[in-house]
Amino acid sequence: MEEIFILIAEDDADDRFLLQAAFEENGFKDRLQFVENGVEVMDYLNNLIENKEENTQLPRFILLDLNMPKKDGREVLKELKQHSELKKIPVVIFSTTNNEHEMRRCYELGANSYITKPHNFESLIKTVAALRSYWMHANDIPASAHNN
Repeated sequence: MEEIFILIAEDDADDRFLLQAAFEENGFKDRLQFVENGVEVMDYLNNLIENKEENTQLPRFILLDLNMPKKDGREVLKELKQHSELKKIPVVIFSTTNNEHEMRRCYELGANSYITKPHNFESLIKTVAALRSYWMHANDIPASAHNN
């Protein structure tokens, strides 16, 4: 079975810990790569592409916080969706911001999904399970459907 690789951009250490724990609680053995700000997201992905070997794997999807230092999630999203290779990676916004205008803006920039962070760990466990289940089969969905 193919290893699932997920890139998670989250500046809050507690949220990173809780996300890791939620994946483990669900029994997922995915490779989670955490970065702490938007600059790190782009540096990490650009390094993957520049050093790409045959077995180099891009993330199945990116879990992207909006409010990060150095370069926020909106800037990263816009940059990702303008990049010839990186635009294919589904981007799931994962933010405390629960504002309809902000959600619409993210979809206009190319977000594939927008999830408001749950308020408790039990809800986070369920959210992670649903999120992973959906995007695990992302390769089965035509690429054009990801950007609708």
